[in-house]
Amino acid sequence: MQDLLVSIVICTYQDERYGDFVEAVNSLNSQSYRNVEIVAVVDGNRELYERITGDGVEVDRIILNRENLGLSASRNRGIKEANGDIIAFFDDDAIADREWVEELVRTYEERGAMAVGGRILPLWVAEKPRFLPEECYWLIGATYRGFPEEMTEVRNTFGSNISFKADVIRELGGFKREMGVRGKYLLQGEETELCERMRARFGCGIIYNPDAVVYHKVFAERLKIGFLLRRSFWQGYSKWMMKKMGYSVKEESGFLRYLLLKSTIEKLKKAKLMELAFIVICTSVVGLGYLSGFFTSNR
Repeated sequence: MQDLLVSIVICTYQDERYGDFVEAVNSLNSQSYRNVEIVAVVDGNRELYERITGDGVEVDRIILNRENLGLSASRNRGIKEANGDIIAFFDDDAIADREWVEELVRTYEERGAMAVGGRILPLWVAEKPRFLPEECYWLIGATYRGFPEEMTEVRNTFGSNISFKADVIRELGGFKREMGVRGKYLLQGEETELCERMRARFGCGIIYNPDAVVYHKVFAERLKIGFLLRRSFWQGYSKWMMKKMGYSVKEESGFLRYLLLKSTIEKLKKAKLMELAFIVICTSVVGLGYLSGFFTSNR
C-alpha cells in the first residue's frame, strides 16, 4: 500500500502562524503512511521563508513567492513542484490525524478515485460560542452538519482536506487564481470551481471519506461576529462569481433552504434561539454578498 507517493502542499504567509505551521508539518511527518513528500509554499514573506529554512523545519521542498500571489496561485506553484502520484492540500493551521494519508490512499485504491477528500473537525483554540450552530461550521473551515456521514461521491470537499491524482489536477490546470483567499479578500469557492471542471472533463466528483480526518484550529478572532459575517458576505459574493462563470449554484441554494426551513424549525423546537438568530443573520448576509456581486458586475 506504500507504492503511491503523496505530495502534500501546505501554503503559509503570516509570521504569527509560524508555530501553527510547525505543528502542521509535524503532524504530516507523523503519518502512518510513510511515502509522503511535504511541499511548503511561502507566499510573499521572505523573513518567514528564511525562518523556516534556518530552523530546519522538516519539509522536503520549500518555495518562496516573491510577492503575495494568494492561496490559489501558491497552491498551483506547489502542484508544479510536486513529484507525487497524488497531490493533497493542507492548511498551515491544521493538524492531520495520524492515519489521514493512509485513508486517502486506501480510498484511491479501493474506489479508483480521481480525487478524494475527508472530514474536517474543529479544534477549538478558543471556546466555542453558544450562538454558532454546527450547520454553519463552513464559516470556520470545518465539515458542517448536513454533509454526508458515509463514504460517497460529493461535488467537493474543502481546502484543508482535499486531494487529486497528479495527472488529473495538472490536466485541469490547477486552481483559478481569481478564486481563493488573497490578503484581506476572503474569496472562496476555489475547490468548488476546480471540482466542477473535473466533473465536466471526467464525469465524476470527489470521493468523500469521513475516516480521513483533519483537525482545523479555530482561533478567537475567527469567532467574532464581524469576521463570521465577513466570511458569510464573501461566501455569497464567491457564489455569484461561480454563477457568472456558468456553474450551477443549486447545491448552495438547496442548503440555504435547508438552513432557513428545516434547521430553523428544529432550533425553535429545541429553544436554541441564539443559534436560530445567527442562522437567519448569516443567510441574509450571504444573500447580500450574492447581490453585491450581481450589481457590481453589471455596472
